Amino acid sequence: MAIRFLLLPLALLVLAAASSAAVAQLEIGFYSKTCPNAEKIVGEEMAKIIAAAPSLAGPLLRLHFHDCFVRGCDASVMLESTEGNVAEKDAKPNKSLRGFGSVERVKAKLEAACPGIVSCADVLTLMSRDAVVLAKGPFWPVALGRRDGRESSATEASNELPPASGDVPLLVKIFASKGLNLKDLVVLSGAHTLGTAHCPSFADRLYNTTSENGTSGFVDPSLDSEYADKLRLKCKSVDDRTMLSEMDPGSFMTFDTSYYRHVAKRRGLFRSDAALVFDATTKDYVQHIATGKFDVEFFRDFSESMIKMGDIGVLTGAEGEIRKKCHVLN
Repeated sequence: MAIRFLLLPLALLVLAAASSAAVAQLEIGFYSKTCPNAEKIVGEEMAKIIAAAPSLAGPLLRLHFHDCFVRGCDASVMLESTEGNVAEKDAKPNKSLRGFGSVERVKAKLEAACPGIVSCADVLTLMSRDAVVLAKGPFWPVALGRRDGRESSATEASNELPPASGDVPLLVKIFASKGLNLKDLVVLSGAHTLGTAHCPSFADRLYNTTSENGTSGFVDPSLDSEYADKLRLKCKSVDDRTMLSEMDPGSFMTFDTSYYRHVAKRRGLFRSDAALVFDATTKDYVQHIATGKFDVEFFRDFSESMIKMGDIGVLTGAEGEIRKKCHVLN
């Protein structure tokens, strides 16, 4: 079944994609002659994947984020570690990533139709867009032509990925290093409307927060106490790796604006979510979108920020390679 895209009535998105793509040397319709059905193949396979496992939408979107923030959007997050190198996917922040098999499945379909043409980096970028669409989120045009990187480092991943415990100044610094701004930060945080998280990524807020007098073991005061109590019932300790919590309780498989309503009520799961209400600019945006009256605005903003993120550090032309299988170099 092909994806039926929700097209926003915003020709500006196409212009934004084309403008950003020109800077990054990418092109809308890049495969029109070499693999004209590339996007259709990805879309049809994604529809099957999400129909069978709706909860994969969030992980596939996250996989793209984690790829782009380390070495740019070059599918380096897909590479397996080797005897002489620990790859990104084995870095501590990436241990909980999922969806690798789905990317290989889509890539195999493309290899059968157009051998050696479509990069894993483009596959991952398209899949993240389609994951959002299939979760009832917006569609945006994706400029293509990315090449696959030949290097992948767990150390770089550990140093460059935005931490779930980060405050706004730290996150702004990391985002700025990738060409993204404060608005991109608060908008892309909205991706937490999809998916789940393991306890170790947030349980320190439940058990290990330090009080003003230096005593540890308290609940983070920026976390709603009723919500904290519910989380403690699931996560028995900081090291509990068995339980998952929804990042957007009640609609974690639907792309919507309810995430911002949770954050506005001090019910964001991560410290980085909670931090958004302690900066004047991000707080204004959170409260604005949390009203539920500006979903179309958020969908447009998210689309624009995803276009920008998808252009980070891309390899084009003769750079890198087109991997035959995403987990290993040619």
